[in-house]
Formats: sequence, C-alpha cells, structure tokens
Amino acid sequence: MNLLLDTHLLLWAASEPKKLSAKTRALLLAPANQLIFSSASLWEISIKNGLERSDFNVDPRRLWRMLLVNGYRELPVTSEHAVAVNELPPLHKDPFDRILVAQARVEGLTLLTSDKAVAKYGDGVRKI
Repeated sequence: MNLLLDTHLLLWAASEPKKLSAKTRALLLAPANQLIFSSASLWEISIKNGLERSDFNVDPRRLWRMLLVNGYRELPVTSEHAVAVNELPPLHKDPFDRILVAQARVEGLTLLTSDKAVAKYGDGVRKI
C-alpha cells in the first residue's frame, strides 16, 4: 500500500515514534507499504518552525535527508494537485492539509492522519 503521511504523523514517525500507536507503527514498518512524504509537509514545517511553533521544532533540511535515507519517497506538489484542491469541499481550512488530501486523491494514495477534520474527507484518507 502507498501511504502518504500527514505532517504530524511524519514528525512523530521521524522523531517521536512513541506518539504513534502500536498498530500505526506496525503499518509504517510493514515491508509491503511504501511510505511517502509531501514536499508540502516540508514547506509547512519550515514555515511553522520559523514561527517558533514548539510542535514543529525540527530542522526541515535534516528531516528531508533523513526521510530519503530511510526509504521514504518524496511527492512534489504539482499543478494538478493544486487545482484538485478546488474540488474539495470546505471541510478543513488548513491549506497544507487540503493539499495533502488533493495529492492523495490525484495519486491514488492513502493519506494517514490523526486529524478528525481531515478524516472527514473520507475517500483516500485513513484516520489512525
């Protein structure tokens, strides 16, 4: 299964795995699953780290390199992803979460999230 991790799950998987349930850790460690991160997540981390948000206290460049070294696949944001945001109902206002939902739908991926509002998008989104 191709799994796109939302930004918080990505941060937890990389630096605070104890915040993940045992079921989620098993899902992320399953060899059959391809773990994917969006360049939008690194953009979000960069912005929120610059605003000194404590939950985004990570060096985005170091995280990027670490993800690639650990076999994660990077998904760039394309124009197709950007225009797909326009097709989403206004269930969530965060532009970073909305682009992740659009990317998952366009690419046929499963977006993993712990966010109840993001999970309301249903198709292509799995709340863990």
